[in-house]
Amino acid sequence: MSVLEMIRQNNGLFYGILSVLAVMLVLCLIRAAIGPRIADRLVAVNMIGTMVIVSIAILALVKNEGYLVDICLIYALISFLSVIVLTRIYTGVYRDAKEEEKEKKEDGEHADPE
Repeated sequence: MSVLEMIRQNNGLFYGILSVLAVMLVLCLIRAAIGPRIADRLVAVNMIGTMVIVSIAILALVKNEGYLVDICLIYALISFLSVIVLTRIYTGVYRDAKEEEKEKKEDGEHADPE
């Protein structure tokens, strides 16, 4: 039995997996929207990217289209870079907030009590 015959026999399984991924994608989208922390949102965005990549790979198998694998790889690179950029932005904002808190504490300690 060839791989293509196995894929054709298990089309229902693949569509079931795609349905589960769609539900999980909506749940991650909700988590990204409500947070509550930025770290939760970053993880949710990363999970959404991963699930889209898996969905495209499954569609490439089911439809037997090679160009979908190329799209999957490009999307993986873009998703990886976007998460790295968002993490860099988040850590920069976090450091700035910590420095401001530290400066406020130092200014409060150095104030002359009169």
